[in-house]
Amino acid sequence: YELWVTATNTTGISPASEKALYMTVPSPPVIKQRECTSCSEAALIRWESGNTNPVDSYTVELSEMSTDGTESGVTESIVAVPTCQCLIQLQTGRRYVISVRAVNIGGPSDKSEVITVSTTGTFFYLLEDTAHPCLSISEDGFTIFYGDEELPISCVYVHRCVAVLGNLIPVRGRHYWEVEVDDGTEFRIGVAYEDTERNSYLGATNTSWCMRHILTPSRHKYEFLHNGWSPDLRITVNPVRIGVALDYERGTLSFFNVDLEQHLHTFHCHFQNYVHPCFGLDNPGALTVHNGIEAPEYTFI
Repeated sequence: YELWVTATNTTGISPASEKALYMTVPSPPVIKQRECTSCSEAALIRWESGNTNPVDSYTVELSEMSTDGTESGVTESIVAVPTCQCLIQLQTGRRYVISVRAVNIGGPSDKSEVITVSTTGTFFYLLEDTAHPCLSISEDGFTIFYGDEELPISCVYVHRCVAVLGNLIPVRGRHYWEVEVDDGTEFRIGVAYEDTERNSYLGATNTSWCMRHILTPSRHKYEFLHNGWSPDLRITVNPVRIGVALDYERGTLSFFNVDLEQHLHTFHCHFQNYVHPCFGLDNPGALTVHNGIEAPEYTFI
């Protein structure tokens, strides 16, 4: 708004004063919880502005939670954030309450709704907009279901792999999550670069790595695929809970039978870019992701 003042008496109205510019403060941003990720060392917070008023920058505020669930009262601020996301370095094994304010020359907005972040382990959601049309995702965002409906040929051609991606993991270091499956489900689980072609199977190119389970008339077959090739391995006990350990620095992706604490296979690769966790089903069934958990000691020996 432009504001100015005039004075009035019986002889008339004075000339206008110099104009002053006034801008109202922005509305609070809205944190996009399903697009936020965290790990033992950091959290990536994303939000949308939701403003018709101009926004110059954003301020991210965080405070640590005590063991009894109350806030510590000490708030740290990250100011002059230019875009609608912020990667925040945090301490391992803590819980934080995080909020965002929008800022313009009129001042800061009220703070957004808060999000609680734990740095116990790597945490991410499944990205619904990346899901194959055959897949449905549970309300909590961690289980995928593959029904037995037939898809049109055109859709099968475009979306050859019945899969969904998890949030990108944009922090170097170690990351761990687990996947729960059953004996009757054919699946592919692993990681892929963001630019991996969606019309290719997981593990079929040099931009994705996966563990695959295949049902044959005689046995359960497991493959560890990258660029279409797998070593000849046999697994005697079918894993129903699989641990996935990603180490960016060492360039490894390892798979474990969690119940037996058994190592299954390790890929060795120099990851040139950040990767998405990937989860696919090759026949009707379900698969559940467990994350935000501490990695067992045996995973990163």
